[in-house]
Amino acid sequence: MSRGGPNENSGAHLPLSSFPRTSRTGRTGNKGLPGPVQDLVTTTGKTPRPARSENSTGVLFGIGAYGLWGLLPLYFLVLAPAGPVEIVANRVLWSLIFCALLLTVLRSWRPVLTALRTPRIVGTLTVAALLIAVNWLVYTYGVTTGQAIEAALGYFINPIVSVLLGVVVLREKLRPLQWAAIGMGILAVIVLAIGYGAVPWIALTLAFSFGLYGFAKKKVGSRVDAISSLSIETVVLAPIALAVMLWLGSTGTATLTTEGAGHFWIMAASGVITAVPLIFFGAAARRLPLTTIGLLQYLAPVLQFLLALLVLHEEMPFERWVGFSLVWVGLILLTVDMLRTVRRQPKPAQSPEPAATTV
Repeated sequence: MSRGGPNENSGAHLPLSSFPRTSRTGRTGNKGLPGPVQDLVTTTGKTPRPARSENSTGVLFGIGAYGLWGLLPLYFLVLAPAGPVEIVANRVLWSLIFCALLLTVLRSWRPVLTALRTPRIVGTLTVAALLIAVNWLVYTYGVTTGQAIEAALGYFINPIVSVLLGVVVLREKLRPLQWAAIGMGILAVIVLAIGYGAVPWIALTLAFSFGLYGFAKKKVGSRVDAISSLSIETVVLAPIALAVMLWLGSTGTATLTTEGAGHFWIMAASGVITAVPLIFFGAAARRLPLTTIGLLQYLAPVLQFLLALLVLHEEMPFERWVGFSLVWVGLILLTVDMLRTVRRQPKPAQSPEPAATTV
């Protein structure tokens, strides 16, 4: 989840995108490619004031992106009896294949090759790749072992963790509401730890790995678009994923080719399932203001939580409700702070491209 994942940053930290104006006939640049695809391969231009129709389209794309990420647990359950390690390894390999095909069709290899010739970008995306691999693996493990509620908690507290990381990593000064949100998050973890009888490590690992992933992607900024970035990240992870698949095959525990054609193609679809929400997110981020993206990001963990509660019938005792309620109060405080801050600040003429959420 791709909580991908993802986001890719918290709404409170998600930067706005810059993009060229659209004409009556379509978007500019890249040989007239269609809107959602063009959003992924266009990285520069001036930011116009979105028209009402553009905002509506952006909201639909945003709902599509976060909705797909929110429904991802159902996909992982369909892949049974494949385990989390095999699922993630396949997700890496098939995503790489899909990205290669997409870049070929769009004739957009140049940004990838340019990025690969820049050691600093490659180094940053290597760190990002390792972080998102941890995130994917822990999230898949949580869903496939009946702990989807705790996995959803990780994405609920991710915005709070991102604010905390801003203090620790970037030495940012927080406003009172942000401090209150962090306090609520810490209190929630304590309550949930008491309720679980152990530290909710799945949720904390997801939140911190995803938060650090967002920081790594911000270092790259607008120099690499979403599909190029995903392509490089999967290139980094592909040797590990291939080695895992060979090892699983040698031990007779791989299910890719042993559970029938249907299972094979569902597993192969992981490349599309990983990339399509990124396309939708790219289309949404270029049309919507920061506040709208920040609010839409909560759709994914809400759907994950409801699926775990109503479809997967996971237990939700009283102390978990208390812990989740504290997190939700913290998120409300962050949202109020974000809305107040955005209203006070003048709109920038140009901003860097947002890093896409991956779950």
